[in-house]
Amino acid sequence: MNVLLIGAGAREHALAWKLARSPILQKLYIAPGNPGTAECGINVDIPVSNFPAIAQLVRKESIHLVVVGPEEPLANGIRDFFRDQDDLDWVGVIGPDRSGARLESSKDFAKQFMIRNGIPTAHHQTFTTANEHEAGDFIQSLTPPYVLKADGLAAGKGVLIVEDPDQALMEIHQMFNGKFGVAGSKVVVEEFLQGIELSVFILTDGESYLLLPEAKDYKRIGEGDTGSNTGGMGAVSPVPFADATFIEKVKQRIIEPTINGLKSEQIDYQGFIFFGLMNVNGDPYVIEYNVRMGDPESEVVIPRLETDLLDLFKAVKERRLKDKAVEISQEAAATIMLVSQGYPGTYEKGFPINGIGHIEDGLVFHAGTIRKDGQLMTNGGRVLALTAMDHSWTLALAKAYEMARLVKFHGMYHRKDIGFDL
Repeated sequence: MNVLLIGAGAREHALAWKLARSPILQKLYIAPGNPGTAECGINVDIPVSNFPAIAQLVRKESIHLVVVGPEEPLANGIRDFFRDQDDLDWVGVIGPDRSGARLESSKDFAKQFMIRNGIPTAHHQTFTTANEHEAGDFIQSLTPPYVLKADGLAAGKGVLIVEDPDQALMEIHQMFNGKFGVAGSKVVVEEFLQGIELSVFILTDGESYLLLPEAKDYKRIGEGDTGSNTGGMGAVSPVPFADATFIEKVKQRIIEPTINGLKSEQIDYQGFIFFGLMNVNGDPYVIEYNVRMGDPESEVVIPRLETDLLDLFKAVKERRLKDKAVEISQEAAATIMLVSQGYPGTYEKGFPINGIGHIEDGLVFHAGTIRKDGQLMTNGGRVLALTAMDHSWTLALAKAYEMARLVKFHGMYHRKDIGFDL
């Protein structure tokens, strides 16, 4: 089976690393990929949203399956594009169509979907410029802090948590005026749920689903979960408090109503669903949906999968996922993200990366790197994800931090307290 993986980050490197180990894989192409994915398959310099060029590659290389890593091409309708091509409608696409992608591309749609399907979530209200004047009354009805979410895609940075009601109103106004681009044309304001976060993942063929390992990631740049939101600074899997009782609640109250809701609303969904959850006194609430795997969660979830991932993707395409099972390693995984100085704000790139060759026990997933004249260089805010596995998450974290000690590049920063709240 020839496979095309779309994306260029550490999530895609983790997926490529796993797919490359499948006995049913013939050739793996990655568009556009990065220096890490180049070690797993063939990188092709095509942007993730250039659908005609992607389709041409699929035709030329007789690709059977397209695996979509990031959210942007899903929100832009890459599955719909393939379905509408008469000669390509047989190609499997792992990822929902534009209709299903609204679970992530519109926070307002996701909230309304949860309400319609009885899925527990925070009390909320959606505002536009037309009813901005009503936001103050709703905010006054809530207990601070206040959660403000840009409705559309904002690269994981469109969520603000604000303590002061006047500041909340100011932030809403700034969102309407382009703080997060067009993503902020609608703003969802919701109550702050007091608890501890985790992420749960499933793979579905539209009828049945398989539960993947859960994970906990750390979004804030500063230790103790302080400072600005980032795309993610580290993750661990499994999550100690996500015991069998809690996960059963997640299945019954959240996963199964989501699958049933998609079917009842005639949304043909094939791919991953990422449930961003809050554990509130032992009860799960949905903070958000994502319609793809998380990053850096993928870097701890994928290594724990002992099942052939490509075989599962093939079953999704053929709608026979109910015949499959997932085997999960009993070892824990931890990942530490190495980032550029200044991230998530302004940062410089183009600095040499050294020391990766000294890592013997662990996985290095490339996030923002480039190779020039044989030298690996920094090329993004998040640069490398270092993943280690061991009998417990504390031992895995110790290994990951030892890996981080071996890597060097100018301005390198990483959080030293991943897992601090577990």
